[in-house]
Amino acid sequence: MRMETGWVPVALSSTLEPGTSTGAIVVGREIVVWRDSSGAAHVWEDRCPHRGMRMSFGFVRGDHIACLYHGWQYDAAGQCRYIPAHPDLEVPKTIKVPTYLSEERHGIVWTTLSSEATCPEIPGVAEVTPVRSIYINASLERVFLVLEHYGAEFSMTGRSTGILFTGGDRLLIAFQVVSAEKTALHIVILGAPSDNAGPKQKQYAQWAQALRLRLESPVPVEAEVA
Repeated sequence: MRMETGWVPVALSSTLEPGTSTGAIVVGREIVVWRDSSGAAHVWEDRCPHRGMRMSFGFVRGDHIACLYHGWQYDAAGQCRYIPAHPDLEVPKTIKVPTYLSEERHGIVWTTLSSEATCPEIPGVAEVTPVRSIYINASLERVFLVLEHYGAEFSMTGRSTGILFTGGDRLLIAFQVVSAEKTALHIVILGAPSDNAGPKQKQYAQWAQALRLRLESPVPVEAEVA
């Protein structure tokens, strides 16, 4: 799914600590995902308006993120507030990083450019246990082909999410298209950490790694699932 038409997963909430940032790509679009010191997550275009440096290389201070190159600081709305080389300058309102809508749900950070889209919701889920995000050198169609091999154990719940039923557990898998031949899966267990943290997390992280190896194998997936 593209950001222009719906909500797209870009990170597991658990991997984004307060005061940190990370880069991500959605269908070729480079974005920065960062969490301010109060815990709020933000998703922006990953480019400083000054010289085009990636904001994901920068550093977070309170509710501001600063570009690594020249230290230009931007507030949570994307507006530049401070330029170190000109500390007394009243920064023009035109100096602003494009920002995107963002929301955290089911342990995942989502973003969109569509104000009319509805963020994915799994009814009756109060808590989740994070497993991992995994990046696979395979198209989304190839990923779907293998997951569909699980038959009744796997079902799509939306355009960007599916649930795998395995061993009495439910895994929520959120799909992020990085490019035509690269896909990210953000995986959580639908259930409380008190019941699932530890061995189950490790078990399903290993399952995800095995899935990646299978998808990146030179053996045609179609031959495997036929």
